Parts: sequence; C-alpha cells; structure tokens
Amino acid sequence: MRTFAFVFARGGSKGLPGKNIRPMLGKPLLAYSIELAKKMAVFEQVFVSTDDAAIAEVAIACGAEVIERPADLAADHSPEILAWRHAIQWTQERYGPFERFVSLPATAPLRAMLDVENALEALHVRQADICLSMTPAQRSPYFNMVKTNAEGLIELACSVEGTVVRRQDAPVLFDLTTVVYATYCSYVMNCISLFDGRVTAVEVPKERAVDIDDWVDFQLAETLMAVRERQYA
Repeated sequence: MRTFAFVFARGGSKGLPGKNIRPMLGKPLLAYSIELAKKMAVFEQVFVSTDDAAIAEVAIACGAEVIERPADLAADHSPEILAWRHAIQWTQERYGPFERFVSLPATAPLRAMLDVENALEALHVRQADICLSMTPAQRSPYFNMVKTNAEGLIELACSVEGTVVRRQDAPVLFDLTTVVYATYCSYVMNCISLFDGRVTAVEVPKERAVDIDDWVDFQLAETLMAVRERQYA
C-alpha cells in the first residue's frame, strides 16, 4: 500500500513566531519530523506543505519535497483538512494514486518511529478510517477542571453520578496530541470532520507527546530532547 508522509508547516504562528524552523539544540524544529520520516522504509516520499519561503528552504535542505500551499489554506482560520486535500491532489498529480496519508506535524519533535508504526498498525488492525495519537490527560473535568456559573462561583466542569473524591475514580481521559495522524486518502477527500468515520488512536507516553504551541512548550521539548540525546550519546 503506497504511503507518503507529510509535514504541514505554516509561516504564521502567533504563539511562537517562526516556531517551525526555530532552532532546537542547533537544528530547525522542522528537521526532526522530516528526518524521522526519511528513516522509515514505509514512506515512499516525504513532503512539506508550506506557504513560507524560509520553511521551504529548510525542508529542501532536509531532503523533503515542498508543496507550495496557497495563502487561503495557510491562514489562522483555515481548516487544516483543506490543506491535507490540497497536498493529496498535488501529490497524486505528480506521483500517481496512493492509499495511505500520514501527517507528522513539526510541533511534535519528540515522537518515535514506534509511535508512527503503531498508528499504521492500529489503522489496519482495527479497520479504522483514521488513527490519531493521544496521551493520558493531566486534568479531568470530573475532578479538577472547573467552570464559572451564573453567580460567579465555580463548579466542576462535568459531573458524574456520585462524588469523585480522587482523580483515580474519575473516568479515564486522554489528551489528543499531534504526534501522528494516519489515514487513507479516500477518507480525507470525503469526510467533513476527522471524527466522521471509524476513529481510533494510539497512546503515546507523556515524554514523547509534547505539542509545541508557545515558548514554554518549546523549552520543555528542548529539555526533554537534550535528555534523550544524552541517553543515546
């Protein structure tokens, strides 16, 4: 089954300007996703979809092929699934039909090849339309997440029958991560939202599930990356 890897990296980022090519331990953030994908035999080619010339330059230097993303698909309000469809159409026009589509966002540099392999396996074994990635949630709306009511007081965001007095007693919840999205081209081209069909997910440990949105996330990811590199030095 023909499988291609894609990294979607816009030039604009309000949380951390220039984050996709911001140096992490001396290497552009984008490079981590590209390099991991290029090490995996399952991927026939690695593409970077971007609207930004500087990102495109880094992508080419790392061995990826660049897909020029139209400006209207790179705005803050643009649904990423539209960029996915554009990338699929662009690739099919040049490389012919392919079946499996895998997105590896630059904002999750700590992913391991195992995470991607597990997602592709789960997609097949569970006969799903798409496989996402998730990590155990640190907070729960049933125990330690609150909302403000009409009186200006706070209350639990969600309630269940009885009283939850320990986090362990609350329903088990997960945070979605951007570590990996594995799906089929046919699903991307026909779904309205990612949750339209049979959706499954693979669990990723906390230390590999950091999703970089702002400078705090970046510092955490860089620290964990440094620890990893020392361990394998």
